Amino acid sequence: MSQRELKDLKAPVMEVFSSFQGEGLYAASPQVFLRLAGCPLRCAWCDTPGSWELAEGAQARVRTTTEKRSEPAWASPEDAQRWIDEVDPTGRMTVSVTGGEPLLWAEFLLALRPLLGRRRVHLETAGAHPESLRRVLQACDHVSADLKLPLDMGAPVAVGFDEEEASPVSHEDWRRSRLALLGLLRDRDACGKVVIAGGHPAAAYEELFDDVRERASELWLFLQPATPISGAPGPTREEVERLAAAAKGRGLRARVLGQLHRAWRLP
Repeated sequence: MSQRELKDLKAPVMEVFSSFQGEGLYAASPQVFLRLAGCPLRCAWCDTPGSWELAEGAQARVRTTTEKRSEPAWASPEDAQRWIDEVDPTGRMTVSVTGGEPLLWAEFLLALRPLLGRRRVHLETAGAHPESLRRVLQACDHVSADLKLPLDMGAPVAVGFDEEEASPVSHEDWRRSRLALLGLLRDRDACGKVVIAGGHPAAAYEELFDDVRERASELWLFLQPATPISGAPGPTREEVERLAAAAKGRGLRARVLGQLHRAWRLP
């Protein structure tokens, strides 16, 4: 029996807390964040590398207005719903499911959605697993998806069980995933994020911008300067301006937006 079957519908929760969304279309809105662990991708500029692995004996951090405590990390949808309600007793705040890569836990997400009632559910995903996204799309009120530059990506790493959908490896794999993703996001409440690291030629982004124009031209596209971390350099102002002009020149709904929560020193 696989680890997934043994855990049934459980997923590894890293933390549940409230804060202000710092990225994308709903930046500055208050949300409850449900962060799941496990990610096979290795982005050079990843700002949450602690979410990659499913650590043995890990604990979930639950932060309410009155306390901080630890819970067993492997949680059922009912556990997650209870913790979310403790963090926001009003029942009104949007729940942002982030990671890691939440699409590793599609069955968990599908089981969690009806437990959340009137709350909106926003999904933050790396955008590398379009078939998994297709399965959960109707359970999401908004999708914020990364559009990865293949040269920023290391080789994927297995996270400890047989994944239902293989992660992209080659440039061609990444483009196929991107095109499928954009087709799913077209005409939906969604946005794309393009993290801009330093030192890349503007030409490296041309294919990505062209794909957005062809598959989902109305999609809000946020150009996000990389936060210098793990040795990955941030871009210069000139690099950002060139890419913004290139996106605008294609008629895309592009905006430059950094990670606001880091500027605000919020989680």
